[in-house]
Amino acid sequence: MSSQTEIENKLWSQLKSDRTIMIGLANEGEGASQPMTAIIEHESAGPIWIFSASDVDLVQDLGMDTKPATAQFVSKGHGLFATLHGQLQRHDDQAVVDRLWNPFVAAWYDGQHDPKLRLLRLELEHAHVWLNENSVFAGMKMLFGGDPKKDYKDKTAEISL
Repeated sequence: MSSQTEIENKLWSQLKSDRTIMIGLANEGEGASQPMTAIIEHESAGPIWIFSASDVDLVQDLGMDTKPATAQFVSKGHGLFATLHGQLQRHDDQAVVDRLWNPFVAAWYDGQHDPKLRLLRLELEHAHVWLNENSVFAGMKMLFGGDPKKDYKDKTAEISL
């Protein structure tokens, strides 16, 4: 049985570990989401940081505004799925760029002062998280009389962040 807190902790742990999200601006139409690498600094809460470039559609659509955004996340083993909602904005703070800079980011840019470099900040408001039980294990439980609806009800959470 999973509590809301356990599900939230699992979400942050998996996000920090796996890091790839599909993100797009809310209400921007189909096909607007694109894969981005999420940088999580803390074990829970806090913003999600994303390095991008000035010529990327998402960055151009965002401009200098703060806009609602939605991100989808699937952990590598497909044990956790999430839809994340929040506010996305450009963040032009060189101290944050310097703090978050790492070899993976460096591979995409001509240094920390690359004129095309853009840092985005996703401030999360809420998430819907689903835990996915191994289908073989779930099938075995069904064979022995388990009710999948009952078993699944504690494996999803609406989380205010």
